[in-house]
Amino acid sequence: MNIAKTYDHGVAWEEGSGISQGYSINGTIYVSGQFSHDMQSNFVGAGDIEAQTKQTLENLDRVLAGFGVTKSNLAYVEIYLTDVKEHFEPCIALFREYMGQHRPAGSLIGVSELAFPEQLVEISAVAHKA
Repeated sequence: MNIAKTYDHGVAWEEGSGISQGYSINGTIYVSGQFSHDMQSNFVGAGDIEAQTKQTLENLDRVLAGFGVTKSNLAYVEIYLTDVKEHFEPCIALFREYMGQHRPAGSLIGVSELAFPEQLVEISAVAHKA
């Protein structure tokens, strides 16, 4: 039996986006690209890769919790950076700290821009139940 579930942060901008922040089918959880916004839809950390990375990881945690799992259930992570040379080290240092001993598969992808002009980082993921 296919059991699908979605999760949204419940912030205003999601209503018109056409996507869910997370979608689960048969125990596989697909997490949409998370970025640096708070629960009032305010962008956090303009120009600050560390502040943006921390908030983005908090948002990732929130989506995972919505499915009853944690970062230890992550199987694959994609990190998008607008300036890999400048932001690789601080972003990856925070990501390693966040992950602890768990090591999911993943990719880091350099992009010319993201959805918002001030956005420096975005993280999407695939996780699993159990």
